[in-house]
Amino acid sequence: MNAGEYQLLKVLGDAKFHSGEALAGRFSVSRAAIWKRVRNLNQVPGIDIQSVRGKGYCLPAPLDLLDADAILARIGPARRSRLLKLALLPVVPSTNEYLLNQRNPLLHSGHACVAEHQTAGRGRRGRRWVSVFGNNVYLSLAWRFDLSMADLAGLSIAAGVAVARALAARGLRGHGLKWPNDVHVQGKKLAGILVEANGEMEGPCLAVIGIGLNVRLPASAGGDIDQPWTDLAACLASPPDRNALVGDLLGALVDACIQYQQQGLAPFLEAWKEYDIYMGKPVELRVGDDRITGVYAGLSDQGGLVLDSPAGRRTWYSGEVSLRSRT
Repeated sequence: MNAGEYQLLKVLGDAKFHSGEALAGRFSVSRAAIWKRVRNLNQVPGIDIQSVRGKGYCLPAPLDLLDADAILARIGPARRSRLLKLALLPVVPSTNEYLLNQRNPLLHSGHACVAEHQTAGRGRRGRRWVSVFGNNVYLSLAWRFDLSMADLAGLSIAAGVAVARALAARGLRGHGLKWPNDVHVQGKKLAGILVEANGEMEGPCLAVIGIGLNVRLPASAGGDIDQPWTDLAACLASPPDRNALVGDLLGALVDACIQYQQQGLAPFLEAWKEYDIYMGKPVELRVGDDRITGVYAGLSDQGGLVLDSPAGRRTWYSGEVSLRSRT
């Protein structure tokens, strides 16, 4: 999506009819150029601009577009001082990938990226993250830690706690965390967290924390998801303003990164227990083609999954396994 197409979309975001002639005059282009922009926009998942002879172009519903100033205002000055940059992009392959390509290991402040749509968003273990334009949250934060790579092993746990708390503050109830990186509501996935880190083995390291959160996910797009899912529109009386929501999530992540640098994983482990949806339940771990069953016994001090099985107690780490309920 180029700048001209995005500006046209912002005008059409009021869900009112705009004639091709008026739009052409507004952008100083031909009516044919407006038609081409509309055609290109309609190829983006989540955008459906209608064309009616004699009336012009119109979206079926208003767009709740993101605004960098509104997001930063929500974060507040203290947290803003720890953010070097917030990039707001209409379309990007992946917000995590964007920050990994922009990273500077010498920076002590954070870099954040939020997008309206991802064309190649990904979850844990290379899974595709379904994305539609202007309906959900695709947010990443890059943060420099003066810690070793081993010390960052539990960062996804800290990020999960931060997201769960931010959603609770927005009025969400009944949600929980699935180790190591998912937010669920009544067995349905609401959000996923992907942490990618690199650097020196003994530090410093740069971590990128990515969040994909369903706010209003059309059923047509949800058909591409390979597990039960939900969105905030289904869980709350009314979905929150996305700018306020992104600001709250980003602020919570900044706080979590500062605390993790200073205190490590320990303060987040107790909070994880409040949201842990599998504690004491029978589960199945998928390790390649193998299936290992047992009772989930919580987390280790390093954030690993502790499993009690017939073979004894063992700790597993997120790079090795996938957790499932056992029926």
